Amino acid sequence: MIAPNPSAALWKKSSRSNGQANCVEVCSSQTGTVAVRDSKNVSGPHLTVSNCAWSAFVEGIKHDEFDL
Repeated sequence: MIAPNPSAALWKKSSRSNGQANCVEVCSSQTGTVAVRDSKNVSGPHLTVSNCAWSAFVEGIKHDEFDL
């Protein structure tokens, strides 16, 4: 899987973060991947997953599949 170039990527933070620092940021690429990073450590590592995996994760959140 080819990861997006994190230094050239357009990273987005959730509008629900309300400017808080304890968030993650995501970016998508034309290679069919989504990268996720810690907004407090933008030069640190990032996790890269397929668009399909990211979509499944987001749908799971919407349907409360991860509530304990």
